[in-house]
Amino acid sequence: MSKRKTANPSRKRKAISGDELKPDLALQVDQSKDETGARALARKLLQPSFKSAVTASTIAKKTLGDDMELPGIGDYIHCVQTAAKAAEKGDLSMASRMLASQAIALDSLFGELARRAALNLGDYPDASERYGRLALRAQGNCRTTLEALSKLHQPREQTVRHVHVNEGGQAVVADHFHNHAGGAANAETNKQSHATGAAGSGPRCLAKTRKGTACQSPSVKGRKRCRMHGGTNPGAPRGNRNAWKHGARSAGLLDLSQLL
Repeated sequence: MSKRKTANPSRKRKAISGDELKPDLALQVDQSKDETGARALARKLLQPSFKSAVTASTIAKKTLGDDMELPGIGDYIHCVQTAAKAAEKGDLSMASRMLASQAIALDSLFGELARRAALNLGDYPDASERYGRLALRAQGNCRTTLEALSKLHQPREQTVRHVHVNEGGQAVVADHFHNHAGGAANAETNKQSHATGAAGSGPRCLAKTRKGTACQSPSVKGRKRCRMHGGTNPGAPRGNRNAWKHGARSAGLLDLSQLL
């Protein structure tokens, strides 16, 4: 029979003293030979890691107050640079934890705003409507964050269209789907789409459009018109007299008028 180990109530967590904390308050600036100290400092201050470290330091100071000693600016910069280097190598654990934490915070914000909207519903309808809109906005942002987190861990589907241009400018589009694992680098391929003829080198439809210009769409093979202007319609057979009226515009009379 196994025995459960009970926690010792007298055992407490050891607090970090000021000597063990040792905050890094120094700002390390790398200066090259061809730049002045002012430009090196400006380049350091414009780095994203420094800006993020300043923001995190300010939030921590506002949250914890001045009663305890906090890490220095160098400590924050070191943590931010470590996370950035890990993300560059493909480690998305920090991004996953960040999105999950943001989704939880937005869901908590939605619950608080919805509670305030319910409390003001009877006496203050305008305030209730305002809180309700803010709650729905927090809900939408939470849903967007969860979708981004889901896309981060699920395979992505990418559609690649290979266009094969036949003689006459007719294009046949084929879809190919490639699955990529989430967070991995995009796959590369050396296969390129091949064209059997130069695009736009085929005959063009010269039918008159509503704007008064020529259509210029690729004509149907063996005909002078595109598929939108009767290129696929064979028309009446040559010599057909079903719609014959006076013959003033017949082919024979038109040929004779050209000779005259």
